[in-house]
Amino acid sequence: MPSLKDLKVRINSVKNTQKITSAMKMVAAAKLRRAQEQAEAGRPYAERMERILGSLATAMAGREGAPELLVGNGRDQVHLVIVMTSDRGLCGGFNSSIVRGARKFIRELETAGKQVKILCVGRKARDQLRRDYARLIVDTIDEIGKRRVGYAAATEIADRVMAMFAAGEFDVATAFYNKFKSAMTQFVTQTQLIPFSVPGATAAQDVFYEYEPDEQDILAALLPRNLGVQIFRALLENSASEQGARMTAMDNATRNAGEMINKLTINYNRSRQAFITKELIEIISGAEAV
Repeated sequence: MPSLKDLKVRINSVKNTQKITSAMKMVAAAKLRRAQEQAEAGRPYAERMERILGSLATAMAGREGAPELLVGNGRDQVHLVIVMTSDRGLCGGFNSSIVRGARKFIRELETAGKQVKILCVGRKARDQLRRDYARLIVDTIDEIGKRRVGYAAATEIADRVMAMFAAGEFDVATAFYNKFKSAMTQFVTQTQLIPFSVPGATAAQDVFYEYEPDEQDILAALLPRNLGVQIFRALLENSASEQGARMTAMDNATRNAGEMINKLTINYNRSRQAFITKELIEIISGAEAV
């Protein structure tokens, strides 16, 4: 049975941990508000960009000279999997869920006889994947949005991916990230970036448009920009999801610490009462013996 001193030390230790988790929860809540506003503000632009490119892609279907970013290079053998996680932990299952989705996709590709390359965005992706797939990791980009996620960070990743595609290092690029819904709910999202994945047909795509200049020139300018926009959207969604997951995890940790403090306090009081009772019995027994 632990001594009174041991119980007291443990209670103080758990109280200090509770203060830390409570502070981290408040910081995450403050960051979540800003990150959520950014993510929600970035969605309409990214979605409209996809619709415009979808309309242009439909018009270019079957025509020669279409950009490779749209139709691909004609091969489907080498796949680049972009796994986007955070650089830090203490955010519940945020990172693990993304890596789990990427692992499943990688296994499916390898089963189909495809060659896989992994680009890690965030240290946690590298740390969790290098045990089984160290040979497949081609690069790691970390410290993205250390203070605040900006479009420059997305451009850095997009330029890296574009350079690899131009050098013929892969045929298809797919990104994995978490899409934010609420502080308690995030969805692992798989998005094909290269070649451009044409969204489902809509009524707007059935309307005929005339473009000036022609579709080919517009696509040549918009497709690289769309790659940066979609990566930026993924970074914003990831940032909001990370802070929401961290706030939820720290809230649970704070409550668990409170429950543990209550249990330890009860054990401490019982042990102290038993110790006092034992001393009284010894004093009374000694007095009667005299």
